[in-house]
Amino acid sequence: MFPPGIVSRSKLRLAARGAQAAALGALLLGAAPLPGDAAPPLALPLVCTIGKDCWVQNWPDADKGPGVADFACGARSYDGHDGTDFRIASVAAQRAGVAVLAAAPGTVLRVRDGEPDRLLAEGERPAPGRDCGNGVLVDLGSGWQAQYCHMAQGSVAVRPGQSVATGAALGKVGLSGATAFPHVHLTLRKDGAAIDPAAFGAVPGQCRSGQSLWAPASGVRYREGDVIAAGFTTAPPSVADTVDRGDALPRPDAAAPAIVAYVLAIGLAAGDVQTLVLTAPDGSEIARNTAPPLARARAQQLLFAGRRRPATGWPARLGARYRVERRGAVAIDWRFEITLSG
Repeated sequence: MFPPGIVSRSKLRLAARGAQAAALGALLLGAAPLPGDAAPPLALPLVCTIGKDCWVQNWPDADKGPGVADFACGARSYDGHDGTDFRIASVAAQRAGVAVLAAAPGTVLRVRDGEPDRLLAEGERPAPGRDCGNGVLVDLGSGWQAQYCHMAQGSVAVRPGQSVATGAALGKVGLSGATAFPHVHLTLRKDGAAIDPAAFGAVPGQCRSGQSLWAPASGVRYREGDVIAAGFTTAPPSVADTVDRGDALPRPDAAAPAIVAYVLAIGLAAGDVQTLVLTAPDGSEIARNTAPPLARARAQQLLFAGRRRPATGWPARLGARYRVERRGAVAIDWRFEITLSG
């Protein structure tokens, strides 16, 4: 079991820049941890493709005070968050099983399993010392450690003292500990201090400074926002329904009494203006929903637009376009369509 200190959150502290480039190939092949103080390049810690079926929901908090800022001076974090959250598409995807992988080679120090999988209600907290849920702590050598949290109950597949190579299966993505969506939380530490792998050696207050420790093949990079679920259904969905089933909500057909286009987006900023338009094959608008500018940054946001079945019936094909405008520019432009059966 983890002692309380392992699951506590700490602010970003700077570490000396390591000479990592020469060792990249060896580490990614699963070699032993490097001697000296070299920073370990990191592989994607789960089986998925960034931007397709997994996304970075939260980055480490780079603000040393009570404010919140990620390394790019955005708001994709929360106060005191010390790791990187890799979110998968839905609870349905989590139930199907998504493997958590070692991002770098090392030796397993501690594990915990047996914590239940469940989404916490707003304002709810797990028992003290159980924020991480089911997890694995790996010693990478030279004072570096990687901690993986929120794995599925009963899925932890390694034991203390075991050596793991990059890409080794540690367990599966779960809903244990302090979590409101299915994800794995990875904290990288050097001599006990949390390090943002996207901004190693960053200059405090300087946007996008520092060096990324994420290997290029990982696909981990900063994005202005993402769509994690989009589709068509027969009634306005809730955030809970969409998080649970992703884009697998009830699919309408030609006889549907109503059709609703919906989008669940993450990483939206204060002031963002969202628009979702449902269109006919000729491009004419069937329904439109333009939301007021967001009053604050949103970790996730659901928007939908729809209408009842017209007297002439539905066209054979419908389209939808979701746009997010941020400071006068387009941050997200997402299109999708459906062909109605029956």
